[in-house]
Amino acid sequence: MTLSEEERFRRISRELVEDENLKQMKNYIQHGRITTYDHCLSVAKKAFSLKCFLRVNCDERALVRAALLHDYFLYDWHEYGDHLHGYHHPYIAAEKANRDFGLSDREKKAILTHMWPLTFFHPPVSKEGWLLTLADKMVSTQETLFQRAN
Repeated sequence: MTLSEEERFRRISRELVEDENLKQMKNYIQHGRITTYDHCLSVAKKAFSLKCFLRVNCDERALVRAALLHDYFLYDWHEYGDHLHGYHHPYIAAEKANRDFGLSDREKKAILTHMWPLTFFHPPVSKEGWLLTLADKMVSTQETLFQRAN
């Protein structure tokens, strides 16, 4: 990203990354040794970077907010639930994010569809959703393969 693009990203993300509710995600591991907070921040940066690199005209605020909140489920998915976390957590994250931050329809839909193709019949329906989905797959792959706990 260029310096001006990085500054736009920081300006858009500042409100959420400084919020105490979002910081709760630092208490949970996402992949390997990466916290859910750090994962979501990496996904937001990657999604915004892809948007800039590909010159995609979209709602930058909705993209960054959805990316920062896409895994806002606030539990240890390694120990909680019925082993169907991949299918269920988008709904939990969207509900909690809407409760705590108020989501636009575009943000909510991007969060709800970010697990495609696992959720095969629910693909992304917006540019923001597609960018979030792609960024999440890229970051998750890197975290899983190269940033595992020893």
